Amino acid sequence: MATHLKNLSQHSDKNITAIADKKFAVIVSEWNDSVTEALYSGAYETLVKNGATRENIIRKNVPGSFELTLAAQWMAQKEEIDAVICLGCVIQGETRHFDFICDAVAHGITNVSLKYNKPVIFGVLTPNTQQQALDRAGGKHGNKGDEAAITAIKMLGF
Repeated sequence: MATHLKNLSQHSDKNITAIADKKFAVIVSEWNDSVTEALYSGAYETLVKNGATRENIIRKNVPGSFELTLAAQWMAQKEEIDAVICLGCVIQGETRHFDFICDAVAHGITNVSLKYNKPVIFGVLTPNTQQQALDRAGGKHGNKGDEAAITAIKMLGF
């Protein structure tokens, strides 16, 4: 969990599995793209650094975080995909829209993972402000994209 004392990019090397033959789908929300592009860069570089081949990392874009769930299902149903990483950012606004989107995406991603019995990783930031998002997308709290990629790798080694 992120706190003011923890850099999200720091992790234990326990359960890091060989991934050279694993295929990853990385789904990126286009909404808040200054944040989601940084998350993607973190996830991509972490996968490659840990042994994933570039051709085994498949990127798909969706308009917003709400659409991550359906895209995750489309990718998870593919036999050749070993893990799906969903990257998005929903920033708190003045209405309850934030609550509805975050709740739907969290439940949807969980359901896809259970339905297809493979890792589908929730790499969606839910900050109060744009600055908090940037702090978690390569800023002072590291990069949540790194964490999402490491989570996928560790789950494949479970």
